[in-house]
Amino acid sequence: MPAVIVCRQANLMDVEPLYIMIEDYAKRGIMLPRSRAVLERQIKDFVVAEVDGEVVGCGSLCKLGDELVEIRSLGIAEGHKGKGLGSRLVEQLEKEARKQGIPKLMALTYEVSFFVKNGFDVVSKEIFPEKVWTDCVNCAKQLCCDEIAVLKILD
Repeated sequence: MPAVIVCRQANLMDVEPLYIMIEDYAKRGIMLPRSRAVLERQIKDFVVAEVDGEVVGCGSLCKLGDELVEIRSLGIAEGHKGKGLGSRLVEQLEKEARKQGIPKLMALTYEVSFFVKNGFDVVSKEIFPEKVWTDCVNCAKQLCCDEIAVLKILD
């Protein structure tokens, strides 16, 4: 029987699996850590991917202004990568950005080809002062950031 895949809005029951997944990425220096308390406060900003009822992927939106929203904490659990779940999560987040009337969707990433495949263009980080002054100013990698900025203009 084929797996049942669902992408949906996250809820408080998802905090623990989100925490575990994000913590795994954070330990590898790929994603910023998020505490359980922060996840609880920001749960409405998250979407999850479930396979047969198990949360195996996540992503969130962070509003950086009236014109810009950032995709954050986008990840897929080991064993579930390469099945299109990341693209489905990005599609869900894009729908939410459109619903909020925000015309620009950005991300900082190490997975440039994934985002390009999903309609994003590589751009200079410096075009996002909203991001730089909100988050980057407090980041340990601020002066040696190796993430690549990507942007998608929504129609």
